[in-house]
This record gives sequence, structure tokens and C-alpha cells, in this order.
Amino acid sequence: MHYNYKYRLDPPEALTETLLNHVDTCRQLYNHVLYKLNEADEIPARYEVQDTLPDLKTWWDDLSDIHSKVLQMVVKRVYDNLSTLKAQKENGRAVGMLKWKPPREYRSLTYNQSGFKLKNTSGRPVLWLSKIGEIPIHLHREIPQNAIIKQVTVKQEPTGEWFATFGIDIDEATSEKPDNPEKCVGIDVGILKYIHDTDGTAVGSLDLSDERERLECAQRDLSRKEHGSNNWEKQRRVVAERHSELKRKRRDFLHKLSNYYATEYDLVAVEDLNAKGLVELPGNSRNRASAAWGTFLRMLEYKCEREATHFVAVNPRGTTKECASCGVSTEKPLWVREHSCPSCGFEADRDANAVARLRLAGSQKSSISGNGVEHPFSRS
Repeated sequence: MHYNYKYRLDPPEALTETLLNHVDTCRQLYNHVLYKLNEADEIPARYEVQDTLPDLKTWWDDLSDIHSKVLQMVVKRVYDNLSTLKAQKENGRAVGMLKWKPPREYRSLTYNQSGFKLKNTSGRPVLWLSKIGEIPIHLHREIPQNAIIKQVTVKQEPTGEWFATFGIDIDEATSEKPDNPEKCVGIDVGILKYIHDTDGTAVGSLDLSDERERLECAQRDLSRKEHGSNNWEKQRRVVAERHSELKRKRRDFLHKLSNYYATEYDLVAVEDLNAKGLVELPGNSRNRASAAWGTFLRMLEYKCEREATHFVAVNPRGTTKECASCGVSTEKPLWVREHSCPSCGFEADRDANAVARLRLAGSQKSSISGNGVEHPFSRS
């Protein structure tokens, strides 16, 4: 299983300058490789381009100051971007050509397989990077003992902070998913109530109005500064910090919520939402984008996999119309928030009825026999 662990770095001023020089040299190499590929009649294989790096070092002295694996990952980055562009063209999207990277758009470098090591110097953890040195790192959580660190990406955020993201593989013998889960839940996401589940739990949406107001105020101040001036740069950093504050609070909320459902239940049934399509719909798109439903579902899915919990995405079509008790479909407009079945007389909140249908459909879709899966609204 592959995971990413992200930690904050605290490089001293001298190492910060070295990191910035390495990142900028990698950016120039990226632009150089892209230029050569655009000039070529036929794009060569990536490994052919990587084989030319030693020759480049004979006249490009700055490349000798950077670890060889880092340079190879720069070439890989170009080819990955070309592959993404090709895939978009095949999907019918009108796309242009890759553009050269200006300094503000190239902020990271990657060590793959070698050239890095986690150490403990004088009782403080540090990240050693080849050709750079030892950088103090805040290990707020330990990397699992059975983890294999495959690569490290060092990046400077727009706020000026440095972070290291470890790509690790864990060959863990996780417990198998239970055939007959005892604790099952269906959850529905929304805007006013972010989560509504079959256990009757309703979690309100995160209130970020104060943070958003501070961001908008900082953006207005930035618009009044002369672009490129010292005051403009200071205010740009403030805007970046406000963006970062919003992002961190939202992700913290989503991580805690997804972790709760992944660890507390044996089966989690959710709506198979097209989050991107919902955001593109007219009206209230800002709130739908801020809800970050797609991010939440991706977090929930990988955490369920990690905790050996069944994760089932169910087609939401008809879940608000079908009765959770008898299955009879009843038409009702969006403004009707109560479900009342004309067939069996069952009454419930509209959202509660919908998540109950999700839970039942999820248990069936996951090929579970149903033993131990109690009906969410069983009647005596």
C-alpha cells in the first residue's frame, strides 16, 4: 500500500539559498528538455533523454551540484506532463502545448530511491539530502517501522514554508475485510449538513466564513499595491497565508471525519458522486466547491482500505424517492424534506431515508450475504 507522509522543514538561511538554487536549476533543466523535445521531429524515449544528462554536465556546471536522481526526475516530470496532455487530447479536450515554467510555477525537487536519509542528530530529527545537507524536520508522527521510503519531494509553498513529502510503501498484513460486517453505515453529503448517516448522526458543515472574509480583505489590499513592489510581495505572502489557513482547516476537518467512519464501521456506503460535475452546475457552485466532497470521498476510500473496511460507492439515482422500508418509489419535489410512503406508511426525514437506501444498496453491491446487516429502519 502506498501512502504520502508530509512534514514541515525548518532549513537555516544558508540551506534555504541552496534549496532555491537547486530548484531554479531544475526549472531551467525542465525548460531545456522541453525546448529540445519541441525541436525534435520525433519525441525520443525518456531514458534516451536521461542518458544525455552526463554530457550536459560537461558544459552546464550547475548540473554537477545536483544529485543525479533529482535530474532524472526532472526529465520524468516533463514526460509525465506530456502524457497528461496527450490523454486530454484523446478525451476530446482542446489543449495547446506545454509552456516553459517561470520561477513562480516551479517550486519543488524530487529524490527518488537514493540521495536522502532520515537521521537523528543531537536528539533532533533531520532530513539529509545529497548535495544539500541536513535539514531540521518536524516529525509530528512517526513513519511506520515496516515502511519503505521510495522517494522524497521537497517543496516551497507560496507562504515561504518548506515541506518534505515522503512516498512510502507499506507491506503490511492487514486483517481481511469481514464477510458479514456487524457495523454498517450509509452516509450522505450535503452543504447545510455535511454528513447525515443511518445512525442518526448529522455533522454540520465547517464554518469558514471568518477565514474567507480575512482572505478577501487581504486580496483587496493586494490589488491596491504596485505589482512587483516590496509592499506587493509582502501582501502576496499574506494572501498565501490566508489561503493556506483555509486549506489546512478544511483538510483537518475532512481527515478527522473520514478517519472516524473508516475506523468505527465495518462497511461504509456512500453516493457515487460526480463531484466535478456538481461544482460546474449553475447556482451555489462556490459552496459546493468549498464542501470538497470529492476530496472527502477519496480520503474515506483509502482509509477504509487501510482499516480493512468495506467501502461501497452506490449510484444515488432514486435513493431519495425509494422507501427505505418497502422500496416503493414516490415522486417528491426537492423542497419536500420529509419522506412519507403511501404504500407502507413509513415516515422519516428525506435525508435519513436516502442514506438508509444507500446502506442497503451498499451491502448488496459488495456481495455480502446480509447476515448481520440489520435493516436500518426495521419495524417491530
